[in-house]
Amino acid sequence: MENAQLAIRQLEINWGKIPNESYLHNIPAIRKIRTLHFHAPVTFFTGENGSGKSTLLEAIAVSYGFNPEGGSRNYHFSTYDSHSELGTALSLVRSAEKIEWGYFFRAESFYNVASMEEEYSKTARIQAHYHQRSHGESFLKMAQLNLKGRGFYLLDEPEAALSPQRQLTLLSEIYDSTKLGSQFIIATHSPIILGIPDAEILSFDENAVHCINYEDVDSVKITRLFLDHRHQVLHALLDNLETEQI
Repeated sequence: MENAQLAIRQLEINWGKIPNESYLHNIPAIRKIRTLHFHAPVTFFTGENGSGKSTLLEAIAVSYGFNPEGGSRNYHFSTYDSHSELGTALSLVRSAEKIEWGYFFRAESFYNVASMEEEYSKTARIQAHYHQRSHGESFLKMAQLNLKGRGFYLLDEPEAALSPQRQLTLLSEIYDSTKLGSQFIIATHSPIILGIPDAEILSFDENAVHCINYEDVDSVKITRLFLDHRHQVLHALLDNLETEQI
């Protein structure tokens, strides 16, 4: 059942605003989207590299008012302008209830956001020494500090910074935040993070965005196959590699 209290209930793409020569027309899953609905407090985007999940997540962030490189809507900086035109062609159907807080977490530009967090903390007279921690420790600490109250959060491949143990910690933080009324849209390959209960999983594979069960996600199936049949998988894979090199 659609939840009217979600921060974002629907998105729409006006393809007339995107130039014909744009690479966006060459991403099969994205080019078929006209309208996309959200039904759960946690929605996952999953799929192979290049399938468009991070592109759409970034566009949602830009349309919502987040800085393309990450951070809150109060962040205004750019180290490299690489986001697509999709954000300007995308419109969001929002909840009538005001959302007080939100954050866009990006693994690939985390260093830049952490640097800005340290700069902003000086103004607020709060010490935030993210660069004195490991990448994973800093990412998790920033998430724990910013997942607060009823908010709207976008996470792009958070597992890139986190060990399996820390992924479980983040899973717990996300789940607790949904109990306060928060909404999350997360692009991930992680079988651990994908395991959050009652989440909606959208696959970007097979040239179209479609709902999928946890057990049918490719990253889940491949991980299970490797763990259950490690020797057979390695034998087949490495034998094939040796054969190709002869």
